[in-house]
Amino acid sequence: MILKYESYLKMIKNSVGTKMFRNLYLKLDGKKIDATENGNMSCAFFVSNLLLIWKMISEGHATIKGTIEDMKKNNWRRVLSEDIKPGDVVVWEEKLHNSGRVRPHIGFYIGNKKTISNDDNRGMMKIHHWTYGNKRKIITAYQWQKF
Repeated sequence: MILKYESYLKMIKNSVGTKMFRNLYLKLDGKKIDATENGNMSCAFFVSNLLLIWKMISEGHATIKGTIEDMKKNNWRRVLSEDIKPGDVVVWEEKLHNSGRVRPHIGFYIGNKKTISNDDNRGMMKIHHWTYGNKRKIITAYQWQKF
């Protein structure tokens, strides 16, 4: 029998340093574009596709909004920060991104006030403090209700 929760957590932790979610190509107005801008905008692509692998959502997404909407349809519920546990999905406040756009951010909580999310500058996943050292506020967290 597969230990789903344990395997899911290990996959999240093993994602650190990967460039696997760096590029997502779309055809828009007849032109091929990289929706994730070579890893600059890969947070939702990373989170949604990892959840998709474990059948915790219905499809992969390029946006945080699409990821959250899909999560809500698939047994994910908001939780308070004091109830957060490893494997929960964290959404941070909107902030000015180095692209010049204001946007939120999404990643995974792994315990001990640590999270894993996309590093915009390097285009790969990294471990960091869950508030980026008090530089970014968590606005919500989601927990899957089937573990």
